[in-house]
Amino acid sequence: MISAHNIKKSYGDLQVLKGVSLEIKESEIVSIVGASGAGKSTLLHILGTLDKPDEGALSINNKNILDLNKTDLARFRNLHLGFIFQFHHLLPEFTALENVCIPAFIHGASKKVAESRALELLSFLGLKERSNHKPSELSGGEQQRVAVARSLMNKPKVVFADEPSGNLDSQNAKELHKLFFDLRDKFGQTFIIVTHNEELANMADRKLTMVDGNFALEND
Repeated sequence: MISAHNIKKSYGDLQVLKGVSLEIKESEIVSIVGASGAGKSTLLHILGTLDKPDEGALSINNKNILDLNKTDLARFRNLHLGFIFQFHHLLPEFTALENVCIPAFIHGASKKVAESRALELLSFLGLKERSNHKPSELSGGEQQRVAVARSLMNKPKVVFADEPSGNLDSQNAKELHKLFFDLRDKFGQTFIIVTHNEELANMADRKLTMVDGNFALEND
């Protein structure tokens, strides 16, 4: 599903990624761990097409990402990739349902189609009764589950999660971690998760450890 080769990235004189290569299979859940500053989030942003490497090659679902122009890249990202961040980034003026619909509206889906899909996801995530509530009326765990639903709206091939449970208490974190595996089993998505949470990292099919801009070792 993802093939990255010799990815390098620097900011000024600071070389953050030093020739990272990896292969990730379809429906695989891979966690990336390491100390702050090791390059985890930078790599995630590049794999997720939110940033470009200085050098290297990247393909997702057999598409050469670095050959796409800005418009085609934005369309590819909207259709094929989902994102979950530590902070949910929900729009406060919109309901849970409306927040989840946004990626579908960007793609051009009708209101009827978007809302039907959004309700399906919110129901699966146990939030059907909260669909007309705004973020301020939801708990932290509920807000993050709305963000998860939003990430799945366009049936992405790959979901990228950057410290997804970092802002949650332990119980909500455990529920979110289990949810990723339930989603993989139901929808077949590939998940790449950057986390400091060792419990979540160890649940993954593979755990990759970054040290000083590259992978140190792989624990199968």
